[in-house]
Amino acid sequence: MALTAVGLPVAWAPPAAADMGQCTFPAKPYEGRPWSLKRVLLEELWKNTEGKGVKVAVIDTGVDDDHPQLKGAVDTKLGKNFLPKNPKKDEYGNVPERGAENGTDDTVGHGTKVAGIIAARPADNTGFVGIAPEATIIPIRQNDAAGNGDTGTLAASINYAVEVGADVINISQDTAEPLKPNSALERAVNAALAAGVVVVASAGNDGLGGNVKETYPASYEGVIAVASSDRNNERAPFSQSGDFVDVAAPGVDMISTVPKGGHCADNGTSFSAPYVAGVAALLVAEHPEWKPHQIAAQIMQTAERSVPGHDRHVGWGVVDPVRALTEDDEPIDEPVAREGLDKGEPPTPAKLHFGETTQERNERLGTYVVVGGGVLVSVIAGGSLVYRDWRRRHVAG
Repeated sequence: MALTAVGLPVAWAPPAAADMGQCTFPAKPYEGRPWSLKRVLLEELWKNTEGKGVKVAVIDTGVDDDHPQLKGAVDTKLGKNFLPKNPKKDEYGNVPERGAENGTDDTVGHGTKVAGIIAARPADNTGFVGIAPEATIIPIRQNDAAGNGDTGTLAASINYAVEVGADVINISQDTAEPLKPNSALERAVNAALAAGVVVVASAGNDGLGGNVKETYPASYEGVIAVASSDRNNERAPFSQSGDFVDVAAPGVDMISTVPKGGHCADNGTSFSAPYVAGVAALLVAEHPEWKPHQIAAQIMQTAERSVPGHDRHVGWGVVDPVRALTEDDEPIDEPVAREGLDKGEPPTPAKLHFGETTQERNERLGTYVVVGGGVLVSVIAGGSLVYRDWRRRHVAG
């Protein structure tokens, strides 16, 4: 399908997994530590950095900066709203509010969840926290419940993020239709990468039933395409598969911040991408001189794998945040297969012995010595008895 003047629609892909129940804003705080964070040794992860000074652009449905865990995380001066001045109606016939010009309104809740997974600050009433809790979020509102965002506004949002100095861009959206080469979206992605910006995108939620297709911008070269994994580090059933998938991250029962306070659970690759974006933010803080492809290669190389190399379900494996931040002595340009069985040397054939082996000979000689010694003792003892009897007879006679 050819691009139109306004571009193709983009979808933030509502979850395609188990029903999580209705989430209302505000919500109750989640008191415990979410499973996706329990698997990470956070003190080890943050030993050198928590992402301070790194700017992460969240191109989404907006980010609510009133949430207690996001108040100090959102840069309200750099935020921007790319929704059209006259937005179309939603499925119920309502015209969505365009919201603040700095992108800090979020009537959907999607962007606020994404931002929380990346950079939510610690709070006393919850165990939830962002992967990079000192990073700064640039809120860019580009989509809404009515789907007013398209590839044109997405491309403009990416260009703007680069312009205001983003170090990492998170895009938890994908196109509904394939794009032609050299589209405005592709040019924007390439310009971001050339400017040294790490671009992370969700792979999509249309994988149920084994469906395989390319999604954009995740499929573009240089973008870190993120699939969803479950508690067992296996691909979540809804997660989009394809050769373009680079890595997987937790995407099932994901706890995060929602507008006006509190937390809700959700499913989808939309919430796997920011998990990886948070790791990327930590790596950028730790290695500001590394290029985007080196940040991407580090995340992929240190992922937990079930096969030696790449597969179309989870890419190079499930992201391992601690390993990514601790096995980082030197930058690498691309991931390589590093696990699995090495080809071993063939066993040396045993030599055939037509006689006895050395061990067998030694054992035989030892036996001879023992048996021979016993016989000699018996002979000596027997001879003594014969001599004694002979002497008695002759003395008596």
